[in-house]
Amino acid sequence: MTKLSVNINKIATLRNARGGNVPNLIQVAKDVQRFGAQGITIHPRPDERHIRYQDAYDLKSVVTTEYNIEGNPMDSFLDMVLQIQPTQVTLVPDSVDAITSNAGWDTVKHKDYLAEIISECKRNHIRTSIFVDPEIAMIEGAAKTGTDRIELYTEAFAHQYSLGNKKAIEPYTACAVRATQLGIGINAGHDLSLDNIQFFKEHIPNLLEVSIGHALICEAIYLGLETVVSQYLTKLK
Repeated sequence: MTKLSVNINKIATLRNARGGNVPNLIQVAKDVQRFGAQGITIHPRPDERHIRYQDAYDLKSVVTTEYNIEGNPMDSFLDMVLQIQPTQVTLVPDSVDAITSNAGWDTVKHKDYLAEIISECKRNHIRTSIFVDPEIAMIEGAAKTGTDRIELYTEAFAHQYSLGNKKAIEPYTACAVRATQLGIGINAGHDLSLDNIQFFKEHIPNLLEVSIGHALICEAIYLGLETVVSQYLTKLK
């Protein structure tokens, strides 16, 4: 079964809108795991507009499944990750002012930079993943950095699938096959939803984990958080 890691950034966005502690991020993380999710993902950004760095520390003691911290590996981010030592760190090349992640790494151009960071994380027993576009060259470049996994950036697939273009899955399938050949684990995320997740999973061999936040939280507004988590788990079997 492909594991579901729930990104709880949007819960933090809602909390921060009023300046208090409602909804309670820590309690939501506990509940999501109780409902069956196999991981919690956060993506703290330098301006802390949703997840705060302190949240990352506070969550460490309550995440009993897998703890995935995403972000651009600037010094402050890496210092935090090395102190917390989550299950996994996902390296994402987003700019400081990015609303959301919008591109994967050029793993050829940044090979040495990524390799150095990955080596340090692995010395601290943290699994590593690189956020990449669905391009064979980027998968092969990722393999040369020593990363444990790649996370396929799925926005393009999700958009094309919503337009009825099911062939949009083809580059993702090809990249998954190549990653497997190179001994790299496969994660995926960005704009995956209840509408497209089952189709995506069925066409990506050896898909280990999906990280889903925005769509899942939006769907939960209508259906309820426990119901939505349960539906994702069913589709990921």
